[in-house]
Amino acid sequence: MMTSLRSTPSQTVGPFLHIGLIRDDGPFAVPAETPGAVWIRGRVLDGAGTAIDDAMVETWQVDPGSDESSCGRRGFARSDTRSGSYGIYTVVPGPVGEGEQAPHLDMSVFARGLLHRVVTRVYFPEHAERHPSDPVLATVPPERRDTLIAVRDGDGYLFDVRLQGDRETVFFDV
Repeated sequence: MMTSLRSTPSQTVGPFLHIGLIRDDGPFAVPAETPGAVWIRGRVLDGAGTAIDDAMVETWQVDPGSDESSCGRRGFARSDTRSGSYGIYTVVPGPVGEGEQAPHLDMSVFARGLLHRVVTRVYFPEHAERHPSDPVLATVPPERRDTLIAVRDGDGYLFDVRLQGDRETVFFDV
């Protein structure tokens, strides 16, 4: 006779998820000397607009030449928000596949209160002419697309992730 088992209760992904996961080279998707490399910085904000200081952000991408094999680059980076913000050092990627997807970073965010990671994309303003033909961006209502586009700033870009509330970042069900 089979015994009926009870479900395991759900747990949130935070607040201690970054302990032991962030290595010294974690924020570097490319080596420090890489020509054309930039910082992508931002905050993870809760519904009240307060920066979350115990979140973790991961990004992954293709290389600038659209080669998904990454040609020796890591293409992956991970940063925590203990300082109030995250920072990822990378190069602006190329278009994906046969060029149908505009250059973007894929981003996962892990934070307290979330039962699962949330997944979004970071698009770049200098590739705005490619945005209308991107099949993923085309699924996002036009008035929400700007929540997926980084803002150029000094030596890189700013991209705040808003987990809820006004101007909540668009997240994808993957």
